[in-house]
Amino acid sequence: MKRVVVGLSGGVDSSVTAYLLKQQGYEVIGLFMKNWHDDSVTISNECPWLEDSNDAMLVAEKLDIPFQVVDLSQAYQERIVDYMFEEYELGRTPNPDVLCNREIKFDVFMNIALDLGADYVATGHYCRKGVIQDSQGKSTYKLKSGIDNNKDQSYFLCQLSQQQLSKALFPIGELTKPEVREMAKEIGLVTADKKDSQGLCFIGKVRLPEFLQQKLQPKEGEIVQIPNTFEGYTRSVPTFKNKEEELAFYSQKYSYTISDGKKVGKHQGAHYFTKGQRKGLAVGGTQEPLFVIETDVKENVIYSGEGKSHPGLYRKVLFVNNQETHWIREDLTLKVGGSMEVMARIRYRQPLQKATLYQVASGMYVEFDHPQSAIQEGQFVAWHTNDELLGSGIIS
Repeated sequence: MKRVVVGLSGGVDSSVTAYLLKQQGYEVIGLFMKNWHDDSVTISNECPWLEDSNDAMLVAEKLDIPFQVVDLSQAYQERIVDYMFEEYELGRTPNPDVLCNREIKFDVFMNIALDLGADYVATGHYCRKGVIQDSQGKSTYKLKSGIDNNKDQSYFLCQLSQQQLSKALFPIGELTKPEVREMAKEIGLVTADKKDSQGLCFIGKVRLPEFLQQKLQPKEGEIVQIPNTFEGYTRSVPTFKNKEEELAFYSQKYSYTISDGKKVGKHQGAHYFTKGQRKGLAVGGTQEPLFVIETDVKENVIYSGEGKSHPGLYRKVLFVNNQETHWIREDLTLKVGGSMEVMARIRYRQPLQKATLYQVASGMYVEFDHPQSAIQEGQFVAWHTNDELLGSGIIS
């Protein structure tokens, strides 16, 4: 009998994952990951890990499977939390959930599971795994979108490797969320009606500004409003010798100085804000809301623009350097000079957008058919063909 360790989070998705695997004849073990115990950094009053671990235990009892809590808080602190602080301090926008899957669930946690003699690790992600075999019988694994378009979570797994995928199972990827809840009700699971968690991977709800203020000190600075008519938006386009020159030009961010706009307010630290953000600026007197169009953490200035169609929010091309480019489908990796038409997204839940990948010597350009709002350094761009996620990269 094959043994599977399920990451029981105390939510309905992982609960039904464990149930389905037991039904399929696996020997199932439930482990709850405790990823936090640093009381010096308050997450929020709503941090529910104790309640979640209790719910996970009740589910394990109901399903009659072994259960224990594993403390991964040190690894989580070093690999996720410290990384978050460093990225925000640099004015970048990290995605801790993507990193949590790569570094914690499918690395530290997976190693614990394999040490317990597990053949697989299973999670309650809404995605699917496929496999193709070559003529020599070598398997290549695919990461595919979940059946439920409203819940597809393949984006969060965009950094997994072939090795990690080979040991992963995603049983609920073939179901919709309503079907999962209905199944949980039918078998009497305590998590059947439990709300989805909205916070960091296995930590709970996080109010990001307060979280960052624990380590990144407040520092008052100016909010500057850049007009829609800023001359940089009508910059003269040079004659390009080749496609790479054109891509390099259009991937450049707009740069501003305080004299390019008017001072409209104060903020408590540019590193607390991210491009595209509307809440938290607390500046009135404009017809449309102000959005963050750029942050300058060195000078501690936030540049803003009025309305979500402000030209400063949009770019058509982004760049990922070679060190930050990751192919799940290693067999499809582009060679220098190669290109590929894909569907891509730069954040979870964003509808997939038509784009073309161009591999150059230093990295990869992603050129979208239409300009994208709030492309921010540190975010992950993920690219697909049909329902398969092929790879991803951290935006430079």
